Amino acid sequence: MSGLVPYLFFPGNAAEALTFYRYVFGGELQLLTYEQFGRTDGPGDAIAHGQLSGLVDLFASDAAGDEDAVHIVGATFSLLGTADSETLKQWFTALADGGNITDPLQKRPWGDFDGQVTDRYGIRWLIGYQES
Repeated sequence: MSGLVPYLFFPGNAAEALTFYRYVFGGELQLLTYEQFGRTDGPGDAIAHGQLSGLVDLFASDAAGDEDAVHIVGATFSLLGTADSETLKQWFTALADGGNITDPLQKRPWGDFDGQVTDRYGIRWLIGYQES
């Protein structure tokens, strides 16, 4: 793994969110609980560390008592050209399920395709590709 990998803190639903992202992006999912980590700052069955590894890498956990849960303002996760165009279209559609399409996936005046969606967990995604 290399590069920037987001680490998200969820308000008690990290396992659900990471399972959703595995459904969307595929990849390997590992979930470890507070109990497995020997942590006592949250419920034993809460996720202390979750990791999705694949074309899209994400880390996440359930926020501990003193941590804020995710609320990203003024930023979006960009997946421009991360996969082939058909895969990116599928990701866009899957992320929109239960979420909100902010800007439909469409051809832009410069010839590329892109669009923005906020998923059911409040994460904003910019997805785009070039077609030859």
